[in-house]
Amino acid sequence: MTRVLVTYPIPDPGLPLLRERFDVAVHGEDPPAREEVVAEARGCAGMLTLLRDRVDDDLLAALPELRAVSNYAVGYDNIDVAAATRRGVLVTNTPDVLTDATADMAWALLLASARRVGEGERYLRTGSFTGWTPHLLLGADVAGATLGVIGYGRIGQAVARRGTGFGMRILYTARRDHQAPGVVAERVPLARLLAESDFVSVNVPLSPETHHLVDEAALRSMKPTAHLVNTARGPVVDEAALARALREGWIAGAGIDVFEREPEVHPDLLRQANAVLAPHLGSATVGARAAMSRVAATNLIQALGGERPANLVNPGAWR
Repeated sequence: MTRVLVTYPIPDPGLPLLRERFDVAVHGEDPPAREEVVAEARGCAGMLTLLRDRVDDDLLAALPELRAVSNYAVGYDNIDVAAATRRGVLVTNTPDVLTDATADMAWALLLASARRVGEGERYLRTGSFTGWTPHLLLGADVAGATLGVIGYGRIGQAVARRGTGFGMRILYTARRDHQAPGVVAERVPLARLLAESDFVSVNVPLSPETHHLVDEAALRSMKPTAHLVNTARGPVVDEAALARALREGWIAGAGIDVFEREPEVHPDLLRQANAVLAPHLGSATVGARAAMSRVAATNLIQALGGERPANLVNPGAWR
């Protein structure tokens, strides 16, 4: 019977679907060390991985029988796709099913940062609240403000669509023009987006071109009243520069769901009261995680069954 390794006990229905067809080994909840992955995946034709699992050329070389890697995520920067393609290993991801959940999370962070919800909760819980005053924790107006969306794919467009309900002017950056249904938006250069936006949402995938796309220079070019939201990938934003920007008032606030060296967070960022921080919750809804499980399992079933997977990342590996 064909063997597969699942590196984490994912939610239903993925594991039952896989067990109907394969001999399934499941690693525990602790992140597996490299030698554990090699030992557990030896002889496996497929792997179902998380973003925390680094699948590089060395790992692929140690697993010559591997034919497919199904990533339980829409991103796949944890996988050396070029190396997988050279070795004929199919790589898949889980797009579409987490779009709305992630866009909702971006807006949760945007509103929390704008209205200083984190600061307010801490203020209340520590017993500092003694009554309403006209100047207590004044935040930013969202309705009618300018929303800048860096990266205008599925999630970026969903973030923009939510902005229309707040009557926002919407700017975006992308390699080409996009017409998102129900959204009036203008494609502009990044420099203009940063300079004019009251709220900036980061929605690009991680690549060599986007690593530290939002760096010190970018943060300094934003309005001092602006807020930054990142639900994409941590390394897209220079975390040390962001902490300094918040501390020194280059920008007013930030809502951050992803970090450069997860699960570590830059200690200076942790100290900034005007940073709303979440532990990578973008797709963390019951429905989204179940849908990701189903799609990831289906991708692996298709790949190992000789069917071209619906969410194939590297078509060059398809024979």
